[in-house]
Amino acid sequence: MDLADGAVSGNASLDRDILTQLLMTRGVSAEEVDKHAKPTMREFLPDPSEFRDMERAAERIASAVVSQEKITIYGDYDVDGATSAALLVELLRGLGIEAGYYIPDRLLEGYGPTGEALVKLAEDGSSLIVTVDCGAMAHEALGMARDAGVDVIVVDHHKCSADLPPTAALVNPNRLDENDLAASHGHLAAVGVAFLLGIALVRTLRAQGYFKTRKEPDLMALLDLVALGTVADVAALHGLNRAFVAQGLKILARRERIGMAALMDASRLKRAPIASDLGFALGPRINAGGRIGESTLGVRLLTTRDPEEAREISEKLSALNEERRAIEAEVQEAAEEQLEGQHNMAVQVISGTGWHPGVIGIVAGRIKEKTGKPAIVIALDEDEGTGKGSGRSISGVDLGAAIIAAREENLLIAGGGHAMAAGLTIPSDKLAAFTEFLDTRLARDVENARMGQSMKLDLSLAPGGLTPDLVNTLEAAGPYGVGWPAPRVAVGPVRIIKADIVGKDHLRVIAAGGDGRSFKAIAFRAAETEMAQTLIHRSKGRQFHLAGRVKIDDWGPRPAAELHLEDAAFAD
Repeated sequence: MDLADGAVSGNASLDRDILTQLLMTRGVSAEEVDKHAKPTMREFLPDPSEFRDMERAAERIASAVVSQEKITIYGDYDVDGATSAALLVELLRGLGIEAGYYIPDRLLEGYGPTGEALVKLAEDGSSLIVTVDCGAMAHEALGMARDAGVDVIVVDHHKCSADLPPTAALVNPNRLDENDLAASHGHLAAVGVAFLLGIALVRTLRAQGYFKTRKEPDLMALLDLVALGTVADVAALHGLNRAFVAQGLKILARRERIGMAALMDASRLKRAPIASDLGFALGPRINAGGRIGESTLGVRLLTTRDPEEAREISEKLSALNEERRAIEAEVQEAAEEQLEGQHNMAVQVISGTGWHPGVIGIVAGRIKEKTGKPAIVIALDEDEGTGKGSGRSISGVDLGAAIIAAREENLLIAGGGHAMAAGLTIPSDKLAAFTEFLDTRLARDVENARMGQSMKLDLSLAPGGLTPDLVNTLEAAGPYGVGWPAPRVAVGPVRIIKADIVGKDHLRVIAAGGDGRSFKAIAFRAAETEMAQTLIHRSKGRQFHLAGRVKIDDWGPRPAAELHLEDAAFAD
């Protein structure tokens, strides 16, 4: 669909046409456009009892609530883990239980529950432990917990093996024995699975008459946590996840959670947040605690009732996030130096001694974006003779399954994940064999995925059509993320009025069209790209089509639309 020269969005019929087009190009049938245009919980929420072990888990927690047992939530140190843990702590608080929580130290304990930690929690009086965003592959640790006499419920979304660990219940849509309806929700983040458990728990307690003298907790008020964890964990934003995020953003806009409001203040976010804010402003700050600071900071922030404590934690997380950026830049530079010798590899496996394990996942994501291939970055520890690795994949390549297969081949000490992200621990002397294993296993998948890569455009327009009204119309088809990509538009033909580098390595462009309208475009971390060099040095006398995503620039006296530039092509 074109917006003709000078035309702008704002016409109701045109807005509806654009919205319908966006939804249908993302796989929505014409009959279901209205359902997906405004995703609601009512339309997308499944019956939690469809998931294996869900009723067992709900009944065991309900028994603990009624009996006032000591419950501990054991979470991962990333945003999904922190929000999942906070959700269950908040829910249990509303049910009259002050549950404890335990978040392992990334450097000292690593990913997932350890037997020593579970046994210690049991010795300290916990009769029920609920792991969130971890545990699906923790056979040894959960065996130790069983032998210690403590019940453990696992709430996870990572890939499972056929052989499940010993638990009181294991709720995970990615269980290999899951039914078709539950398995269709394998894209949920752990916090989404935890929310479904919350529904099942409240329903169980209701059936037992628990709320005859007590108010039921407001489950919908927890959706701000679900939205943050879902987006920050890069979960696919289709189906139920879109409803989670769409409704969660409404809760976030109310700023009722003290810790979340403080986090938005620390992020200088004054307007109502959108989905991208969760991934680029709020999420990284929560993550910073687990990456290079105190692993419990995220859960503490999201569950506190003290505004002053919330302010202090948010400021600390912001400072840690800045420190994380500096560390990340050093590792990124060192990692990119290794890429020269890996042009023919299907998966970029990069390693270095002394690299901070807290930033390797971010660097892996950067390498993936730079090369268009799955990437794994490994921080080696010479003293231990092992390495901690984190990987990020591309659409169409299941990295989590490959990591599990490598573990089964005894190439890894530990490892797991999901299609788009994975983590591992590897003996240093098996690094070469592991790299070869991945190259052999994933070469065809990577080739097929890369052959299918292209920049798909949703809209072509002249500069006059690039307006705040258009941005608002496009946002109406959101929230956007993995599996539900934000719209891309092409603007042109335009001539380049100015192109330069701002900040450390961002390309800034001022472009104008034949309609007399001009606009700003910016390409982040693009200073060294061929596109930047062409627009800066070889644009005189030429016209271009510029492609990317449109955003609102609200730094000036009034909001304006700008283009987040991803590609450029000669128009003449």
